[in-house]
Amino acid sequence: MPRKMLLLKSFILGCFKARHPSLDQNIVSKKTCSRRVSLSDLSNASALSIMSDLSNSLVGSNLQIFTFLELKDITQNFSKSNFLGEGGFGKVYKGFIVDKLRPRLEAQVVAVKALNLDGKQGHREWLTEVVILGQLKHRHLVNLIGYCCEDEHRLLVYEYLERGNLYEKLFKGYLAALPWLTRIKIAIGAAKGLAFLHEEEKPIIYRDVKAANILLDADYNAKLSDFGLAIDGPDEDQTHITTRVMGTHGYAAPEYINAGHLTTMSDVYSFGVVLLELLTGKKSVDKKRPTREQDLVEWARPLLKDSHKLDRIMDPRLEGQYSYEGARKIASLAYQCLSQNAKCRPTMKAVVKTLEPLMDLTDIPIGHFVYVVQNEGVNEGSHKVNDNYKGKEEHEHGDIKKGGAGKTEKEKEKGMKKEKGRPRHRKGRSHRRRVKPLLRSRAVYSDTTLYETLGTRLYSPNQALEKHGYEPILV
Repeated sequence: MPRKMLLLKSFILGCFKARHPSLDQNIVSKKTCSRRVSLSDLSNASALSIMSDLSNSLVGSNLQIFTFLELKDITQNFSKSNFLGEGGFGKVYKGFIVDKLRPRLEAQVVAVKALNLDGKQGHREWLTEVVILGQLKHRHLVNLIGYCCEDEHRLLVYEYLERGNLYEKLFKGYLAALPWLTRIKIAIGAAKGLAFLHEEEKPIIYRDVKAANILLDADYNAKLSDFGLAIDGPDEDQTHITTRVMGTHGYAAPEYINAGHLTTMSDVYSFGVVLLELLTGKKSVDKKRPTREQDLVEWARPLLKDSHKLDRIMDPRLEGQYSYEGARKIASLAYQCLSQNAKCRPTMKAVVKTLEPLMDLTDIPIGHFVYVVQNEGVNEGSHKVNDNYKGKEEHEHGDIKKGGAGKTEKEKEKGMKKEKGRPRHRKGRSHRRRVKPLLRSRAVYSDTTLYETLGTRLYSPNQALEKHGYEPILV
């Protein structure tokens, strides 16, 4: 199917002439072609031959060619204050593009990833990301804005996604656990991104599906990132491709680990591990857990097929606030995805069809709140995350504990007797810790209640929530 692609001639010029870029070289020119540049075209070749081959091929659209000096300016000389994280590729920095930088480039916040020449990945992985994300655009793939290929410098410039990655949200001890419907939404987005890659005329195997590679925007839309290990799938006359094992321990499919056999079903297995992490709130591998539970798949998969044992693996931080029917269906889906036999796993397209209806289930119990409603007359500055958390501690089954209010006469007398005989504290100091009372105008709502009102707009805080006066707790 025809798609817009970029002429790689200017891409190569950008690599070798970026020290003196002209305006015409700042944006790679457009051209239409019926064939996507294959990643296999880049394999088993020297760097010079790769550049020569690409100069006669097509890749991506609207990619910016940045100079290294521009990226130093954008990231404030790669300052520590802009440091976002580090992976196998290299360090990632937050950057700020201003209006005056380029005539046709809008002001925006970006993420700049710099290749570590001494790291696990190299020029070929950098080139793979440019080739894939330069050509393929999808709402569930991270958007590549541009790149820098100057001297020894290899950098990539992406859209900035406010909520980081799924790994951080699930495992880094945030104030509140991800709500059930948010987890489903993230799973659907990641599944759609993989389905898009697998359904290409020449399928792409992502090869590194894991929680850390699933990025989240402000509305918790999931986007796949880090395509350095991606590879073309087998040809029509092949059942699989054989390649050296790469990826992340705990996520790789058994046939890939044991024999190096790789298909799109290998991605499905890895996605099944992510589903299991969303259900359990546990990492795929954790040496701190008891010996029999250190490998999540090995421990949890036998429990997935028995709905009566499901509560033994569910994330306790959800506090029972999840759809039992939805959890049962996700458990069944994860069980299929994690099959030892690749042929028994569903396609990602089938995975999407299974997951999407789960957003409409309404059998989620109403318990502790997830969102806070701000009524008129309340000072916005008083609505802090810490206050929200205190509110959660102070609410038990709808009752608010504060001071001695609500106590019976006998309870008050008991309290007074306990105080007798204790040494008095100095005047002006409270002799007991006081719990800060909640504001009267603050109302508590569960994830389910808001979802029944707003539907899927619940996850568009910039529009639906603010319009209705709801203030989301950042999790």
